[in-house]
Amino acid sequence: MKTLSLGAAGPQVQLLQLALQRAGYAPGVSDGVFGADTRRALLRFQRSAGLSADGVAGPLTHRALNPWYTGYVPYTLRRGDSFYRLARRYGSTVQAISAANPDLDPLRLPVGAVVNVPLPFDVVPTGIDWCSELLRFCCEGLAARYPALKSDALGESVMGRPLWLLALGRGERGALFNAAHHANEWITTPVLMKFAEQLARADANNSDIFGKPARELLAKAWIALVPCVNPDGMDLVTGDLASGPYFSAARAIAADYSGIAFPSGWKANIRGTDLNLQYPAGWENAREIKFAQGFISPAPRDYVGVAPLSAPESLALYRFTLSYAPVLTLSYHTQGSVIYWRYLDYEPVGAAALARVFSGVSSYAVADTPYASGFAGYKDWFIQNYDRPGYTIEAGLGDNPLPIGQCDRIYGENLGILTLALDAAGAP
Repeated sequence: MKTLSLGAAGPQVQLLQLALQRAGYAPGVSDGVFGADTRRALLRFQRSAGLSADGVAGPLTHRALNPWYTGYVPYTLRRGDSFYRLARRYGSTVQAISAANPDLDPLRLPVGAVVNVPLPFDVVPTGIDWCSELLRFCCEGLAARYPALKSDALGESVMGRPLWLLALGRGERGALFNAAHHANEWITTPVLMKFAEQLARADANNSDIFGKPARELLAKAWIALVPCVNPDGMDLVTGDLASGPYFSAARAIAADYSGIAFPSGWKANIRGTDLNLQYPAGWENAREIKFAQGFISPAPRDYVGVAPLSAPESLALYRFTLSYAPVLTLSYHTQGSVIYWRYLDYEPVGAAALARVFSGVSSYAVADTPYASGFAGYKDWFIQNYDRPGYTIEAGLGDNPLPIGQCDRIYGENLGILTLALDAAGAP
């Protein structure tokens, strides 16, 4: 986290405001602007935490706020502690604490052991703009609450940001869901993260998700979620990256494309390569089409790169896919409320029927990808390489970037698709 003080703005300020609100120090409107209300709330928090009350959110303050960023408290057990007492102290539940610490016997708690105590709110927020720091906190928090959910990185972005991976399930067959290949389609990141949280909670509580028993789903299949393929681009579009050499280089690229708003129109990775035009499935066709449209060098969108898989983000997802060979993939984009299921004349067995099922639970249309966008995408390569069902889901309606206020509605539209895709992956 950056050091934040009066006058700061951006998604990290929204995250600070959210943490203060979660901790009981309402900072007023969570508008992403560090104003007088936010400073007063921060001063109250600093005093209560025994910190120097300077109204500046620096490293020590961020460390003290970490439980409200991640959604859990790491607590060292003392003599006389019990899950019941910890639940009362932190506003949690015995069930949630037990789920977060499955290897501990509640009747024989070892003094000195560290337990993770979930706090009484969802880890994944859907009401603030996202950034790579928020994604990191959420991956940490979900893995702490739900140990069956494994958090890792499948690679790094150009700027060295982790390409987070969340994995869950015990079956032999699996599904891979990815989101935010495109920077200004970052709203798909909280959609996948919210699904990860709901699925992991249902698994831990032995309850249903979209009418399906979570444990039965996860006994038959595993799921891998890559919630943000393009974290550098997300940070650029949401304003978390607003200075420095990478920002300046991106702004210089954008200056040659006056018809594309900066940074809101940016889709590419931070070097100006479109990550969903990087896969070895008709890449030469995509190059010809996009060059004819004028995208012959790094650009805010539609530049295919110097070669397939020349961008580290696309290469990392490609390699991960080859390593685990999922039987089904979903790639989340915005917008249009449409489902694309085919690549050229490839029609994997069952793919069309499952697309119609997805349409039925979402009201999204099923369509063929427009020719000008029909090559070198992740879905295209997956279908070509495996002849298995792969889908691009264009979620929501409007102009990118879609406002975060659409997130809950988009999630509701797609919960059925996400759940039934996992169910299909586990089918023999």
